[in-house]
Amino acid sequence: MSDESTSTLGDLLRRRSVRSLLLSRVCASSGSVTLAIAMGVFVFDRTGRELDIAWVGIAEFLPTFLLVLYAGSLADRLDRRFMAAIAYAVQALIAFGMAWYVVTGLDAVWPLFLLTAMYGTARGFANPPSRALPANVVAEVDLPRLIPALATMWQMAAVFAPLISSALYGINPAWTFVAIAVLDVVAAIAIAQVKLHAPQQRSGERPTFTAALDGLRLVRRTPLLLAAIGLDLFAVLLGGVVALAPPITEQLLGAPSQASFWMRSAGGLGAALTALYLARRPIERGVGRSLLIAVATFGVLTIGIAFSRSLALTLCLFAALAAADMVSVFVRATIVPLATPDTLRGRVLAVEAVFIGASNELGAFESGLTAELFGLVPAIVISGVATLVVVAVFAVAVPDLRRLDRFSEIGRSAPG
Repeated sequence: MSDESTSTLGDLLRRRSVRSLLLSRVCASSGSVTLAIAMGVFVFDRTGRELDIAWVGIAEFLPTFLLVLYAGSLADRLDRRFMAAIAYAVQALIAFGMAWYVVTGLDAVWPLFLLTAMYGTARGFANPPSRALPANVVAEVDLPRLIPALATMWQMAAVFAPLISSALYGINPAWTFVAIAVLDVVAAIAIAQVKLHAPQQRSGERPTFTAALDGLRLVRRTPLLLAAIGLDLFAVLLGGVVALAPPITEQLLGAPSQASFWMRSAGGLGAALTALYLARRPIERGVGRSLLIAVATFGVLTIGIAFSRSLALTLCLFAALAAADMVSVFVRATIVPLATPDTLRGRVLAVEAVFIGASNELGAFESGLTAELFGLVPAIVISGVATLVVVAVFAVAVPDLRRLDRFSEIGRSAPG
């Protein structure tokens, strides 16, 4: 770690570049959160099949999986701000296309899967540069405060975006997708205005497939990176209960379809409050143990959702589940950039995007498929139990993670 003194949260927020980065994060996050829930609700309303929710998830996951490693290589070679701005602009165009589909009233759902795949492709190119930027905007010593501040913006988006989009969806679903497009435009403008604290150390390598795999090689030979990313990968993959919000609303609670948006907002509120607390009081001791406990709590709360028949209780469980997940996100999102050289940061964060970001969509596919095969309640219980098993395996198999006490230990041991 650097010997520079740590800035307070207020000091960080007074910097224009930090505010621009926060604005881009909140707008981009609002768009992606709204798209995930709105597309699931719209498709489920059209067909009434949980399996179609799964197809929405796989439509977002597959192009990201195929392209994001190459995008990570580009993010280490190009100006990350410019690359992210272009990707957000493309997302906006695709979202306008979704609105046009709704307005035309077409019956076939396959165009929605195609448009979702296109949006996932653009997001695959936006993720590596946007996620690598925080380490260039502030000093390393300030990352443990900036990361939860960014997460707070993300989660506030998860609170308010579904509520606003729920109202727009009730008027006409097309307005929801127009709102997503506008948010992506603002995100593109904001991230283009970010000024760097330290120059980006651009890689001189051409963005070949071999260069793209350098991030994967670094993760593989760095136990802390592999453990932090791998634990979240399996937790998100196996615990994607939020994707089942529409059938939970209809089959378990008998609530109106708008309750699916409320569940997302409840989760956003729980995570936002946790992120705000972490921005003021970051975890300083027992970092690895905190990560393991948070993911285990996530699994226990997931099981609780399967047995709730009260909308109020389910909303509280979603809020608590997201709060536990926020602790996990904070620890992982701080470990990864600190353990990664800047010239490889885009590629490593591309690997993380595949294993974590894309696993949200793959987790939606897994949840939808499991619900189709075994029923809704068994699918949720299976997700929670599987998450607990994964925590136990990582706690035993990766002692470096379990013993990690302070973030400063990562800076001393990070590979060069």
